[in-house]
Amino acid sequence: MWSDRILHFVGIGGAGMSGLALVASALGARVTGSDRAPYAGPLRDLGIEPTVGHAAANVPAGAEVVYSSAIPPDNPERAVAERQLHRADLLGELTRIKPTIAVTGTHGKTTTSSMLVHAMRGAGMDPSYLVGGEVRSTGSNAGLGSGEWLIVEADESDRSLLKLQPAIAVLTNAELDHHTTYASQRDVDDTFREFLAKAREAVIWDRPNLLALAGATKTTPFDARPELTPGGSRFTLHGVEVALPVPGEHNARNAAAALEAARLAGADLAAAARALQDFAGAGRRFERLGATVHGALVVDDYAHHPTEVAATLAAARTLEPARVIAVFQPHLYSRTQREARQFGQALAAADLAVVLDVYPARERAEDHPGVSGLLVAEATADAAGGKRVAWLRDIPTAERFLQSELRAGDLVLTLGAGDVNRLGHALVAGT
Repeated sequence: MWSDRILHFVGIGGAGMSGLALVASALGARVTGSDRAPYAGPLRDLGIEPTVGHAAANVPAGAEVVYSSAIPPDNPERAVAERQLHRADLLGELTRIKPTIAVTGTHGKTTTSSMLVHAMRGAGMDPSYLVGGEVRSTGSNAGLGSGEWLIVEADESDRSLLKLQPAIAVLTNAELDHHTTYASQRDVDDTFREFLAKAREAVIWDRPNLLALAGATKTTPFDARPELTPGGSRFTLHGVEVALPVPGEHNARNAAAALEAARLAGADLAAAARALQDFAGAGRRFERLGATVHGALVVDDYAHHPTEVAATLAAARTLEPARVIAVFQPHLYSRTQREARQFGQALAAADLAVVLDVYPARERAEDHPGVSGLLVAEATADAAGGKRVAWLRDIPTAERFLQSELRAGDLVLTLGAGDVNRLGHALVAGT
């Protein structure tokens, strides 16, 4: 019984961890947690006040300590735990309580999961959900619904998706990204193959290399060939017209994946498609932050892989701005060293590219000598055909530059998985 459990979440403020904490609390568990920084979010509405900082004294007696792959074994709260659970083990428990739709892939997981939540709610199904970003229409990244189904985002970065037991698996795409986990594309494919084999049915992007991963699992291919409109798209799925208010061909494909999964789960396709007409997006996925005092639109996106950067820039063009200005913060030294040239090729599609220094996350600069955002700036300049490229190490410097550069009609993209969104908010605030 969940009411008999005490769950202590180390790093409770993270997108995945906070969602698990919300659902565990809704199921009746006593929930506590800690994080490195003060937390402001929906946990507080439930009376859960995370402790700032990590210390053994934070762990209640008898608690199961829940941790993610980002929390090292020598963390003081893990060190005193009587029982430890990786977040994927707890998520796996939830997937065995309710029939589950699990969405995975190198790109598009959060948006597709959010679309699926929105579409199924619009079709009257009220699913439970755990998503890696805020579903804008619900204001939360997680919720315990009254309906039969659970929707989860399945993380491939550390192979934790293999702990899940989905009824329906969704695979959006498969690229080699997380090199500390995967040695090759074949390694990535093998992991997705093992995941898909766990499902009763699979919804997979209609590409031969991806469909081949399904093996004996019953498969529904998806695709979309949309008509792109300013800020959105239109396409037809099984004779049903779908109109999206979020831009880009990639988002049309995400919508097709979500609608196919919803249909397999029993949703009325027409009702689910109608619901997507007012889909407001997911947090940090082409999220419109507002306008600057100069009249420039600021959009924030979590894009941190060359494929994602290219897709986001293409989506921005559909809004027909006077200029697209891309501000990119590379994430991880290892990824920057490996993908600098590809990032440069993607960023060259902007009218003006601004490159910040690397957001290190779990890595240390001293372990990667000679690697900085300058590698990406140089690669962008090489590919940009004479268009301007600015190498500005930090957010305050970039803000000063942009305040003098922006004008009405510009669209500014803040791109990256670090804290570059702080720059977007500062530009909108006019500070």
